Amino acid sequence: MRLFDAAEIDAALSYPALIDILDDAFRSEVIAPKRGQYAIERPEEENAILLTMPAWSGPEVDKPYIGTKIVSVFFGNGRRNLPGVMGAYLLMNGETGAPLAVMDGNRLTTWRTAAASALASRYMSNPEASRMLMVGAGALSPFIVKAHRAVRPLTEIAIWARRPEAAEAVVAELAKDGIEARATADLEGEARMADIISCATNATEPLIHGHWLKREAHLDLIGGFTMQMREADADALHRARVIVDSSKAIDEGGDVAVAIAEGSYSADKVAGTLADLCHGRIAGQIEGGGITLFKSVGVALEDLAAAVAVWDNRA
Repeated sequence: MRLFDAAEIDAALSYPALIDILDDAFRSEVIAPKRGQYAIERPEEENAILLTMPAWSGPEVDKPYIGTKIVSVFFGNGRRNLPGVMGAYLLMNGETGAPLAVMDGNRLTTWRTAAASALASRYMSNPEASRMLMVGAGALSPFIVKAHRAVRPLTEIAIWARRPEAAEAVVAELAKDGIEARATADLEGEARMADIISCATNATEPLIHGHWLKREAHLDLIGGFTMQMREADADALHRARVIVDSSKAIDEGGDVAVAIAEGSYSADKVAGTLADLCHGRIAGQIEGGGITLFKSVGVALEDLAAAVAVWDNRA
C-alpha cells in the first residue's frame, strides 16, 4: 500500500486539469452515500466531530475504485497551534477491495474543494470577471485563488482576513507562483467592487451582506459546514441565483441550511446542484445578468475523483 504526503499530491495535481476531472465526475455514475457525522464529547471544550465520507465507482466503470475520507474536526485546536480539520483518505481497488493508498486528507481536500469552487464559477460567474476578493487566509485560500485564475481572467486579487498578517502571508504565498495579489482591510469596499467573492472562513456570523453585491457578482461560500457557521446573510441568498454542491448544503449545515432553519429562506428557491450544472439540466448564469451564489459543504465524489487522479499521476 502506497502513502502519499502533501508534496506528492501537489506533484500529481494541477489546475485546470483537476477542474475538468471533477466536471467529468459529476456527470459520471458515482455512488456517494450520506456522510457519517458523529459528535465526540470532550470535557471543558466544544465537542469534536468525526466525519466519514465514502464513495465508489458505478457498475459501468471499466476500472472501478472505492474511497473513504475520515476527517476529525477539533474546534479547540487553534489554541494548540494545530489545524482544526485533519484527516486521511483511503483509496481501494473497486474490483477486489484491496487497499491501494492512504493520502494526506487535508491536502487532497484542499485541492478538490478549490477545484469544485472554480468548476461552479466556470458555469456561473461572468466570463469576463477580473476582480476577485478572497475572504479568509487559511491554507485553502491560495488554492482557491489559483483555481479561479484557471477559469477566469483575474487581474486584480484582494485578500481579506481578520488578522492582517494572515492576509499578507497569503499574498506572499501567491507571489511564489508569480501571482500578484494584495492584502486589504476594507472588506465592504472590496466586496462592492468584486466580480467574484470567495469565502473560506470559520465565521459564525455573516461577513458578506447581500446589499454589498453588485449586479453580476458571483459569491462562493465554502467555509460553513455546520448549523453554527455562516459567511453571508439571507439577503445575499434572496438576491442571487443559488446553486449548491449537493442536498447536504440544504439541510445539514452552512449558510443555506441555517437560513432555511431560521425561516429567512426557502429550500424551493435553490435552483439546483453542481451535478445539475455539469449535466446541463439547469443554467448557471442568469439570462440578462444577475448575482449568482454557490454554496459548498463537500461531496465525497470530489475526493474520490481527486484521489484517483493522484493515483493515476503518481511518480
